[in-house]
Amino acid sequence: MAPHRKSRSAGSMGMRTPALATAALTSVALLSQTADAAPAAEPNPSMEEVRKKVDDLYQQAGTATEKYNAAKERTTKQRKRVGGLLDDVAKRTEKLNSAREALGTFAAAQYRTGASAPDTASLLLADEPQDYFDQTQLMNRLTARQKQAVDDYATQRAVTTQKRQEASEGLETLTATQSTLKTSKADVQRKLAEARALLSRLTSQDRARLAAIERERQQEARRKADELARQQAADAERRRQEAAAQAPRGTGAATGPGTGTGSVPGSVATATKAAKALAFARAQIGKPYVWGASGPGSYDCSGLTQAAWKAAGVTLPRTTWDQVETGTTVSVESAQPGDLVFFYDDISHVGIYAGDGMMVHAPRPGAYVREESIFSMPVHGVERPA
Repeated sequence: MAPHRKSRSAGSMGMRTPALATAALTSVALLSQTADAAPAAEPNPSMEEVRKKVDDLYQQAGTATEKYNAAKERTTKQRKRVGGLLDDVAKRTEKLNSAREALGTFAAAQYRTGASAPDTASLLLADEPQDYFDQTQLMNRLTARQKQAVDDYATQRAVTTQKRQEASEGLETLTATQSTLKTSKADVQRKLAEARALLSRLTSQDRARLAAIERERQQEARRKADELARQQAADAERRRQEAAAQAPRGTGAATGPGTGTGSVPGSVATATKAAKALAFARAQIGKPYVWGASGPGSYDCSGLTQAAWKAAGVTLPRTTWDQVETGTTVSVESAQPGDLVFFYDDISHVGIYAGDGMMVHAPRPGAYVREESIFSMPVHGVERPA
């Protein structure tokens, strides 16, 4: 017998089909709406985020500027070195030619005269023995001079070949430094263009909010500067009192920069130079920041510090990375006017300490040399030149 199967009722089939169809249609509709919907727009960045982005771009431009300054300095030195090598090659080539001509003159004279050293037979045939000795002495002198000409030529040729090789290597190095200079310059320009493009998209209201944020930052930085100034004043008073207590009765305690007990070692001469450097820097206030510039009409940060200390008779290297290696490291609390204050982890910015937590510096493109709190940016450390 055939197995019995339970048949499905038409009614149940009729009930389920519309339900499934409805669910499927609903899913398709939802998927269609999701596919057709525009992607969610990213939220507009806050003004604090914009400020941070702009600051980051300017810092990157500052770093690229120091790379440009380093490459420019190397290029200048290398160009001068190559120029000297080429001049030296030209002079030595001239000497080589002279030595060659002298050698040729001896060879030609010997060829024309067929001259050779006298032998014993000449002595027997000579009317007077003295004639033989005179001839022998003459030929010995000629031979010595000819040998000297050969030695001179060999020496000049060897030295000239060496100098030509040095000049060739110098030209290769110069080409490499010029390439680095070009790359660094393009990097600065690219970062500045990004910052300008970002700022150009801001509305007037955005700019007003950005300015308000910057004012708040400067106020906080100034508050920290005032706090440092009070701390430095208290430390100076404490040192003065300690020095007065230790001084013999009837004598005055030494005062002045770098002379108090517990202060960083210094001297009147150093303080005088520092005062001259600071005075020069302050005289530049209002002049524009121009990357790669070292005065007199415009400056970048390290260009200003280099020029200021040069006015005080101290030669500093060109870049922040080299300047931070000069002098004596001191704490922020021990900073004195004229000291160099460095900023950021990559040491890409520098200013001249003006006292009371303030500094004179060339901030960034679009700004001017000005005096403001050292806490306007992250402090890396302090160095005392001279």
